[in-house]
Amino acid sequence: MATKSTIAACGIRVVASTLATREAVAAARSELAGVILQHIIVFFSSNHDPAVLIDAMKQSFPDSTISGCSTCGEIGPLGLIQGGIVLIAFPESGFRVMSEVIPDIDKGGVERASEIARRLRIQMITGATRAAKEHMFALILVDGLSNAEETLTSAIDLSLDGIELVGGSAGDGLEFRNTILIHRGRVVQRGAIFFIVEAALPIRIFKTQNFEPTPVKLVVTAADTENRIVHELNAEPAAREYANAIGLSLEDLSPYTFASYPLVVKVGGNYYCRCIRAVNPDQSLSFYCAIDEGLVFTVARPRDMLSTTLEALENVNALLGGTDFVLGFDCILRRLDAESRQVRYKVEELYQRFGVAGFHTYGEQFNAMHLNQTLTGIAFATTMDKPA
Repeated sequence: MATKSTIAACGIRVVASTLATREAVAAARSELAGVILQHIIVFFSSNHDPAVLIDAMKQSFPDSTISGCSTCGEIGPLGLIQGGIVLIAFPESGFRVMSEVIPDIDKGGVERASEIARRLRIQMITGATRAAKEHMFALILVDGLSNAEETLTSAIDLSLDGIELVGGSAGDGLEFRNTILIHRGRVVQRGAIFFIVEAALPIRIFKTQNFEPTPVKLVVTAADTENRIVHELNAEPAAREYANAIGLSLEDLSPYTFASYPLVVKVGGNYYCRCIRAVNPDQSLSFYCAIDEGLVFTVARPRDMLSTTLEALENVNALLGGTDFVLGFDCILRRLDAESRQVRYKVEELYQRFGVAGFHTYGEQFNAMHLNQTLTGIAFATTMDKPA
């Protein structure tokens, strides 16, 4: 099946397609016919020309605001796909969606980000419905090659006054060349798109990760912090020392290795991934997250992804008294780990069971933090009634 759609109890419609760009958008228009849509978020493979996509979306949905970003893979009614398009369509009824571009995030755009977040928050909470915060969330899509996610999310979180934030870093497969965001008919690069959303039904923000630390430690002894490159670990070439620590040869290192043997750091008593993106020709390591000299890495090993993800999704389902749609941001390394352990199709079945739709990312945002190797998301209740 090349195109498939779903309708959640909250009113959000999701369409996934593996057709060529214009054909995929035309198929989505057919699936969404007769519905008044205020905002459509589109997650698309970098195989799709953004100019063609924007033109097709404007023609098919002239009265809707269009936002979105390129991915490392798409998640939706067709399962876990690559090379496709997934549309998340917010209806006019039951939601208010505000959005704005944050420009030049790698050139001191933090102050601008704080101002935009504060302004949209005030506009939302002083709106006609005056919704409780449990019905509101903030969302961010970020250029995944900007190296600016940590400062950006921290600044935005401080401006949200308790409204929770989630999001994902745009990708381009595993090319690491050019990630793309789109908003209101134009391409956005080196920027971010910030949203605040009010839903009529309750929502719940969550995250899940599936790793545990080992006793093995690696200290960053030389690094290019601006570009997230580690040159030395334990005063040895970084890639070689990492390979030795996990019992592999330098030639064996690959994205699948990084997914199976993540590096984590301890913050406030909890461990968070700082995942490797690539091995460079000089045996340095490029990372998805910020790094610094003196940082102590712990080599970790994955726990069972299926059980940890199921536990997280069942928890939010119980807290909300039922969910049938989750907007999710899933690290590319989780997908690679699922593939290497041959559980990809079981993960796909689990996501479809709970209505997870979104994309595979270069990193995930959760409140004030930029993370790796996690699934972050927003679960939407199926009813206003809370469980006893």
